[in-house]
Amino acid sequence: MIRALIVDDEPLARSSVSAELRHDPDVTLVGECGSGEAALAQIRESRPDLVFLDVEMPECGGFDVLEMLGAEVPPAIIFITAYDKYAIQAFEVGALDYLLKPFDGARFELALQRAKERISTYRAAPRAADRLAIKSIGGVVFVKVAEIDWIEAEDYYARLHAGGKTHLIRRSMADLEKDLQSFSFRRVHRSTIVNLARVRAIEINEIGEYDVRLSDGSTHRVSRSHRRALQAMLGEDSA
Repeated sequence: MIRALIVDDEPLARSSVSAELRHDPDVTLVGECGSGEAALAQIRESRPDLVFLDVEMPECGGFDVLEMLGAEVPPAIIFITAYDKYAIQAFEVGALDYLLKPFDGARFELALQRAKERISTYRAAPRAADRLAIKSIGGVVFVKVAEIDWIEAEDYYARLHAGGKTHLIRRSMADLEKDLQSFSFRRVHRSTIVNLARVRAIEINEIGEYDVRLSDGSTHRVSRSHRRALQAMLGEDSA
């Protein structure tokens, strides 16, 4: 059984999708949301396989939802919108399909069939996302996780440093730390996460504290609470 969620700020649009889903015995509707904020909470709680996601919603649109979900993005995302100008961006962020309102039953069925195939493949071989979608002015950019050197906290955001460029993402450090553990990223300070593959040395600075030096030339303070764990992961002798 495929668990589906509908996210759209227009009640009529939600009703249209819901009506189409009732024709398919393989799909169960786990909820409907009228805002991006509600969608974030519902997705994290109910873990749907498939989300029909509106692009333009007040305060928190579809692209914002995907950015804030990070690795928690469901296997299949189908954007639904009245505007075709977002199509390229939608596919760039990994959307499975893009339904333009109003859509007919045949077009909806095609999108749903694609979703079933995607979800079947995902269930057979689930894997962590290997890139992060980051909303920018005029679109969305992707940063490969393996190319990130380090991450720093910046108020309610986080700033990624990758290949000499920086990207501001609306995610908490705690969320990023959890999502990136499988890629050998570790926190060295409450405000810093580093890519262990980029670590070149652990050094004692002039005041007797430990710094970690990365391949991009940057150095970062290692707090006492994280020092031993970092040394163990890197195969260094504890001091």
